[in-house]
Amino acid sequence: MDTTVAVLATLDTKGHEAEYLREQLGRLGSAALVVDVGVLGAPQCRADVPRNRVAAAGGTTLTALVEQGTREAATPVMAAGAAKLLADRIAAGTVHAVIGLGGLQGTALCSQVLRTLPYGFPKVMVSTVASGDVSAYVDVKDITMMFSVADLLGVNTFTRRLLANAAGAAHGMAQVDVPIVTRGGDKPLIGMSNLGVLTSGAQLALELFAARGYEVLVFHAVGSGGRAMEQMMRQGIVGAVFDYAMGEITDELFAGLRAGGKERLTVAGSLGLPQVLCPGGVEHVGVLVAPNTVPARWQDHQHVFHSPVVLAPRLNADELRQVAREIGRRLQSTRGNAVLMLPKDGTGRYAMPGGPLRDPAGDAAFFAELKAAVPPSIPVVERDLHAEDPAFVRECVDRLLALVERRA
Repeated sequence: MDTTVAVLATLDTKGHEAEYLREQLGRLGSAALVVDVGVLGAPQCRADVPRNRVAAAGGTTLTALVEQGTREAATPVMAAGAAKLLADRIAAGTVHAVIGLGGLQGTALCSQVLRTLPYGFPKVMVSTVASGDVSAYVDVKDITMMFSVADLLGVNTFTRRLLANAAGAAHGMAQVDVPIVTRGGDKPLIGMSNLGVLTSGAQLALELFAARGYEVLVFHAVGSGGRAMEQMMRQGIVGAVFDYAMGEITDELFAGLRAGGKERLTVAGSLGLPQVLCPGGVEHVGVLVAPNTVPARWQDHQHVFHSPVVLAPRLNADELRQVAREIGRRLQSTRGNAVLMLPKDGTGRYAMPGGPLRDPAGDAAFFAELKAAVPPSIPVVERDLHAEDPAFVRECVDRLLALVERRA
């Protein structure tokens, strides 16, 4: 297989490294397409896609960016231009992987480009800052972050090996020929959200879906998981949804670590995808704390430690009503093709009979508010079962597949 790996770098500061990657990729059997996203300094090596073409693709001229003379002005333009040029080549099948090089600024620019590329497409980011919190760079995309250890300022005996490793990684990924099958036909890929307090139910759901011939992509509903699931809906990868866990809505309202963003719960409805909804895990917040410490904000709430550094305080009835109203507001875009399942005996393992966050009165207040908040286009099914009860899970699966197969 003839493969081409794009190398994305500011050639005024990372040109020597980009040229070395070109050499290494050639030794492995891949061609390099060096894309210059620099603006101000003189390039240190030849670009296959020069910076003036990148700027033009981003909507302006290189001259205008040089006159402004700031990275703040240049970065969004060069990122947009590189993303467009790469998208065109990927769609044409002429680029098969991308390597980005960068320090703080370069990582921000290159990762912005990488996040626009399709899921499954090989993306390697060699970065001086990859040993820290890289969530802002990766977000919900499958970017492989490689820590350069040393600064990327010249090629030496150490950085040669690191860059050769990056070349090998991208070259190897480019040889892979395992497609992601998008939705279509009578058996779409199902997206399912899950939390640790629902895992037994999720495992049963997987078995039930598999028995009917369906594959399921499970997303850990800790903020990034829900957002990734919804991005995959937009890209046509996920074609039906068992939204089993909604703790991301709770944490969005109460500053928890699982906050799922403003669009969470809105995408499937806007696309008209078949979905079964369950408010799993909504009764508690996920709060990052010092080991085994309960902040003053939550000391008057029922609580349990999910781990030594993650506290799970139970919301009171008034707080749960806020969550219910927010869920209802987000579901207003859903016009049919959905069912809301209410497990009245507990929304997760902590809230089920015998659980540390059991509060039937609080649950009842939440369910009453939620029924009033959802649009009439969504049927509400109430069951005197907890969320992991096999009978409840089985009905959720059956109802979703009935929606899917009705459309087939």
